[in-house]
Amino acid sequence: MTDHVIDAPPRPVLPVAGTHKTFPVRRVYCVGRNYAAHAIEMGHDPDREPPFFFLKPADALDATGTFPYPPASTEVHHEVELAVALGSGGADIAVDRALRRVYGYAVALDMTRRDRQAEAKAAGRPWEIGKAFDRAAPCGPLHPAETLGHPAAGRIELSINGQLRQEGDLDQMIWKVPELIAVLSRHFTLAAGDVILTGTPSGVGPVSRGDRIAAKIAGIGELHVQVT
Repeated sequence: MTDHVIDAPPRPVLPVAGTHKTFPVRRVYCVGRNYAAHAIEMGHDPDREPPFFFLKPADALDATGTFPYPPASTEVHHEVELAVALGSGGADIAVDRALRRVYGYAVALDMTRRDRQAEAKAAGRPWEIGKAFDRAAPCGPLHPAETLGHPAAGRIELSINGQLRQEGDLDQMIWKVPELIAVLSRHFTLAAGDVILTGTPSGVGPVSRGDRIAAKIAGIGELHVQVT
């Protein structure tokens, strides 16, 4: 028995590595231009200016291993990122207490309709049409921090059809994970189920139907995605 006037939609979840359990997702926060080399390739100053954020809908996270090429776009780019899943939250979280909120980590992609994003930027409009489309964030299984630890360094890379496109290291993030959590918590009350995508290294570029994407982060694992 329910008081809903329509059937409640299922809550998005991510698999937890090595188990049959899932992690229910509440919100997805993304940080822009968090690697200096990527900021430069996008035409911006890499100085350590305050981080800025945008959101993707929770159901943009997708663990199926496929990425359907979105409609109304002819230039869709890959961006490999470290995903941070929170097991608890709060407001005004201190940097030295931020990692206590982390449940685990995963390899993720921030897929971007670059043509639609560029049009929005030029018109001074929000980016959602370029960032928040259906299944815009392929994601691998979560690895709990209690077994993995908290990776502050490690190679991050992405290949398309076996050819290396992106490479960097987690220690090249301008704003580190504890800092991102602390800054976000000044603007939003964070909660269990929130996921943070932490930015991408340089080398972003287009994908095409039929491409095979292989994303890796040392110590965390691999994510394989077929573009359809």
